[in-house]
Amino acid sequence: MFHIVVCGGIVPDPLQTLEPVKGPAGWGLKNELMLPSVLDPWASHALYEAANLAKTVAGSKVWLVSLGPKAKLQQLMMTVAQKAPFELVVADGPASGFTDSFEVAEALHAVIAGIAGLDASKLLLFGGWQSASRGSGSTLQILGEKLGIADHFQGVDKLTVGADGSLEIMERIEGGAYQISTCSGAPAVLGWATGELPEPPNNPQVGMANMRLVMPALQKAKPAAVKADAIDYQSVTLPAQKRETRVVKDTPVDVIAQEIVDWLKN
Repeated sequence: MFHIVVCGGIVPDPLQTLEPVKGPAGWGLKNELMLPSVLDPWASHALYEAANLAKTVAGSKVWLVSLGPKAKLQQLMMTVAQKAPFELVVADGPASGFTDSFEVAEALHAVIAGIAGLDASKLLLFGGWQSASRGSGSTLQILGEKLGIADHFQGVDKLTVGADGSLEIMERIEGGAYQISTCSGAPAVLGWATGELPEPPNNPQVGMANMRLVMPALQKAKPAAVKADAIDYQSVTLPAQKRETRVVKDTPVDVIAQEIVDWLKN
């Protein structure tokens, strides 16, 4: 039996145009509260893997712990809640990529420590190995250390549980290769890459069951002591887009293919 805590924040929909701006409270995104949000893609994979594991190991339970503005989390849960069974735990605070990893880990640690019935000896801490808002990849590791968990795995694509409760974890390493590790069992930290599971279809019955607990969780959410101005960024810019286009007509397919091959070789 596992107690699986999935840490998942909200990020702006990737189809939106983002513009960093500096305000009185530090850096943020222009019109951030108006931007549509999604659950962080890496955290989404972690949630789907957690739900699948809980389904296969009897007695297991999934908590989704999220730090973000309550109003935006409420909107987001209308869709996320239909994907997988979980109990939502909320810390009310900023969700931008300009917050300090240590402060975010402190806030999440306080929330997780307050979960009633959570057995630390059975704890699997899931999350994304990076974030779509800020790919520092450090929050989950800091949080794991604060929870006293020694076994950390990052870039996880597959988790196999043995009959004795041991864990076999497949992690990404350089060059498209994988490293396979084993540990005796929980507790452990797993920062997920993309996993192996597709996005599950919406299940209205699961959504209705989840939403019965979502609203009370949002109402009980306490403000998190996370300040956007904890780090003073000298400048912030989005990655520059680079596009080189050459328009030609009536070029044979073989010539186009050869140009691509030459480009790849160079």
